[in-house]
Amino acid sequence: MNVLVTGATGFVGSHVVDVLLERGLDVSYIARSSSNMRWLEGKTVRRVDGSLFDYTSLRSAVSNADMIIHVAGVIAAKSEADFLRGNRDATQHLIDAVDAYRPSLTRFVHISSLAVAGPAASLEQPVRESDVCKPITAYGRTKKLAEDVVRSASARIPSTILRPPAVYGPRDEATLTFFATVNRGIAPLIGFDEKYVSFINVRDLARGIVDAALHPKAVGETYFVTSRESYTWPEISTVTAAVLGKRRIRRVRLPHAVVLGIAGAAGLVSKFRSKPGVLDYEKGIDITRQYWICCPDKALHELGFQSQISLQEGIHETVTWYRDMGWL
Repeated sequence: MNVLVTGATGFVGSHVVDVLLERGLDVSYIARSSSNMRWLEGKTVRRVDGSLFDYTSLRSAVSNADMIIHVAGVIAAKSEADFLRGNRDATQHLIDAVDAYRPSLTRFVHISSLAVAGPAASLEQPVRESDVCKPITAYGRTKKLAEDVVRSASARIPSTILRPPAVYGPRDEATLTFFATVNRGIAPLIGFDEKYVSFINVRDLARGIVDAALHPKAVGETYFVTSRESYTWPEISTVTAAVLGKRRIRRVRLPHAVVLGIAGAAGLVSKFRSKPGVLDYEKGIDITRQYWICCPDKALHELGFQSQISLQEGIHETVTWYRDMGWL
């Protein structure tokens, strides 16, 4: 079986490649020669030169694929139009290429996000797959539109949609700032109410993605691939500080108004830079919500998936990796 992985050069995608190779599957990916392929060096994977916006390279990429795991997407952009292009339009191009060049594809696995569903109403009511989606950011809205593209083709292309929550682990640059801040003895906390998050280690997520891709019951279904537990940021900070060897940390609570002000200013500055920043006003709205939690039950009962890496084990592995790489 040949599996085409989009976004294979990135954080989550490269870990998906690792799991596929461990299971003896042939792996290919699509990327420009100018892409940073550091996480794939020395691995037996085949690169197709091109992008999701080049139909010639898409034809080469999908024509020999038995399965596609679509990880690629845009998590930071300067406008909603840029989010639309990187999330909805890229997915549409890939689906169009499958229709044209690989109608016998056995599975299309689309990696979406908890952001599509939106935050939960309370700690006792984590978001479930059957809930009405209420995205609150351009990222969430455009990932929802990408899901719609996949569902619209489901009568022709067997598909599965997976929605991870916050992800952390080796190779991740997005959460490095948090670890670096705790390493300086400071634990920033947003607001004066406790915020709860579903959190998953990237190796657990990659395993869950491949498990779902190979499971016959997953066809036509949507799943949250998440941890069994939800966590507060003080809990995460405490574990991180202990792993870092920090005997004392200073917890600094930032009022929502301050967070939104900082986020708005960061977003404005980002518009004048070549690359968009992750933090902007919409992201500020996102991180001030109280319950970014989802329910793991459907994936557990239908696929047998549950997270295996504890928070302490996962953070220890991540910190060790950051240090080995000289990032901390």
